[in-house]
Amino acid sequence: MQLPRPLQTALAALRSAGGRPRLVGGCVRDWLLGLEAKDFDIEVYGLDYEAMGRALASFGPTDIVGRSFGVLKVRLEGTEYDFSLPRRESKTGAGHRGFAVAPDPALTEAEAAARRDFTVNAISYDPLEDRILDFHHGTEDLKHKILRHTGPAFTEDPLRVLRAFQFAARFEFTLAPETAALCRSISDTYAELPVERVWGEWDKWATKSAKPSRGLLVLKQTGWLKHFPEIAALDGLPQEPEWHPEGDVFVHTGHCLDALVGFESWRQGPPAGRRLLSLAVLAHDFGKAGTTKQAERRGKLRWTSPEHEAAGGPLAETFLHRIGAPLEVIEYVRPLVVNHLLHHDGPAQYRDTTVRRLARKISPATIDDLIAVMRADHLGRPPLVSAETEKRLGFLRVAAQRLALEHTAPKPIILGRHLIGLGRAPGPEFKPALDAAFESQLDGAFADESGGIEWLKSYLRAHPPVLTSQNAPLS
Repeated sequence: MQLPRPLQTALAALRSAGGRPRLVGGCVRDWLLGLEAKDFDIEVYGLDYEAMGRALASFGPTDIVGRSFGVLKVRLEGTEYDFSLPRRESKTGAGHRGFAVAPDPALTEAEAAARRDFTVNAISYDPLEDRILDFHHGTEDLKHKILRHTGPAFTEDPLRVLRAFQFAARFEFTLAPETAALCRSISDTYAELPVERVWGEWDKWATKSAKPSRGLLVLKQTGWLKHFPEIAALDGLPQEPEWHPEGDVFVHTGHCLDALVGFESWRQGPPAGRRLLSLAVLAHDFGKAGTTKQAERRGKLRWTSPEHEAAGGPLAETFLHRIGAPLEVIEYVRPLVVNHLLHHDGPAQYRDTTVRRLARKISPATIDDLIAVMRADHLGRPPLVSAETEKRLGFLRVAAQRLALEHTAPKPIILGRHLIGLGRAPGPEFKPALDAAFESQLDGAFADESGGIEWLKSYLRAHPPVLTSQNAPLS
């Protein structure tokens, strides 16, 4: 494993002091998967806390805020590293926080590895001797992409089930049958989890997934889908086979999500953008649960879901509240869900007015975001691909680019200062005047400030000021 030179020097100092430093956790797993190793965590054996501190003191100030847990934070050339002693954990109460954790320098490496959640996270690495220590056959599970619990203590922390959910999606793991059974046995402990920890795992799923559908499958296999009823309602919900040969709505949603993360724009985008699009695609068909029925279409009885996009908005909001999503995420996702069907019957050419109003309607999301959701929805019906739908999406993108609205919503040109400049005093007449100006701007009546002022002059001539007791002339 390639390590930063300052870290190598600190590891050598720990060994010189009689310690046995080991890299543990995610950095080892990622390295063995061929990914870039980040967030190096170091576990130190053979030293107590004071001796570890003395060995690292020459590298600069040490932060002992984690002393009760045996953790020492050290900044090496601008990067902070955690050096920790092996720890014993004992269950003291319910939930993710119901543990007593105490450092134990006498703990063996095999005992310390046994406290980790999955075998693939229980692998450690001796960086000074370039040696892997694998007491639970995690390297074999990595080779076969299997996510397996390390031991029976797994059931003591219900958060580990949601960690399995996001790990499966991030690394395309398959959950071992015995681990799935163990997760089912603790399904009722979900209520013990703080909502901020639930959101933390959903956030990783939304921003880091390589195959999001694998995560949803884990929720289904473990019986934890019931804790997210908006998703559970999609499982087994029928779709018209001619239009959706892939299967039910749950299967369709998984295909849509997997298509989304394949987009270059998603992979190269910032975490905030990936988060919003993933959650919007996840929720885009929530409304089908309450609207799906059979009706005659094209001469035969078919499964349809009329107006499911509108019905999905409130359900998306409820779901996001339940998993602890920030308010700005909810405000962003809902309009994408409600407007995701535009591509089904969009025009060959989009009028400028239509594009302006659409950009305003879905704000704070953007037309680029909406196109990504619609395209993922379209590609979520393998093997069906419609050249006509792709053409419509292309027309919308071109129209938005022509108006410079692909990344933003239109902003009003006429503001209160323009009314004041034309002699109107601030008052209740301002809002209707500004609203009318913006509507006319969206309709294309003007496109710049000078044109807007001319429009405003005409509007004010047609709407003279209303005399009130405050502005009426003295008699």
